[in-house]
This record gives sequence, structure tokens and C-alpha cells, in this order.
Amino acid sequence: MRLINIGFGNMISSARLVTIVSPDSAPIKRIVQDARDRGRLIDATYGRRTRAVIVMDSDHVILSAIQPETIAARLAGSPAAAEEEEDDVKE
Repeated sequence: MRLINIGFGNMISSARLVTIVSPDSAPIKRIVQDARDRGRLIDATYGRRTRAVIVMDSDHVILSAIQPETIAARLAGSPAAAEEEEDDVKE
């Protein structure tokens, strides 16, 4: 089992990950609202702007303040991805 940092020390299991998407489109906003209504939404943004929506195979939806590209780079194991976290969170 490999854990991926999604910001602020929060981790998710890469084995349970289905998709990482941007929160801007209407269908993704509906997915987030549906998860909120069902009690399956996890907000890991610490009050910051949502930049990535992560869908897990357990039907949970996780909100992150880190860009989807940064999370994908961490999933791929890029060493530069750790440096990007500081830039993403400060904005």
C-alpha cells in the first residue's frame, strides 16, 4: 500500500484512488454535492480553495487544496512534486 500526500499532511491510499479531477465543471460540482448529501465528502482543504476533487473506490469524495497535476506527480513518484506543495498552498 502506497500513501500519497494530498496536502497539510493528509494521505490517501493509491490503491483506492479512482480519479483526480479539477472542481470547475458542473458534473464534478454535482458529484461533490451528492457526496456531501450522502455524508461521503471529506474536506482536506483546511479552509483553502478547492483545487482537486479525488474520488475513491469506497464512494468517498475528497477535496484537496493541491493542484491535480501535483497530486498526479506524487502518484508517479516525481521528486519535484514535494517542492510544488509549498507553492500551491501559499496562493
